[in-house]
Amino acid sequence: MSGRTQVRACPERTCVGCRERAAKRDLLRVVKVEDACVPDPRGTLPGRGAYVHPVLVCLDLAVRRRAFSRAFRARGQLDTRPLRRAVEDSP
Repeated sequence: MSGRTQVRACPERTCVGCRERAAKRDLLRVVKVEDACVPDPRGTLPGRGAYVHPVLVCLDLAVRRRAFSRAFRARGQLDTRPLRRAVEDSP
């Protein structure tokens, strides 16, 4: 026996809002489509992704710190209204 466990490792990502590490499944993936931040709950949209906890506190922190613009290497402010609607509607 090699001493290894049979449990699969869960990938971790950092929330761009609160900067805490969490399991990838506990975070919401966000991608940039044109000049808007769009939620990608299935994780299948192409492009660079950023992760945020699906709560308004982390979303507001990320917007205030301009974390999405930095994560996507975008110039100027990005529209976060679609993302805000998705977070508000999530259970």
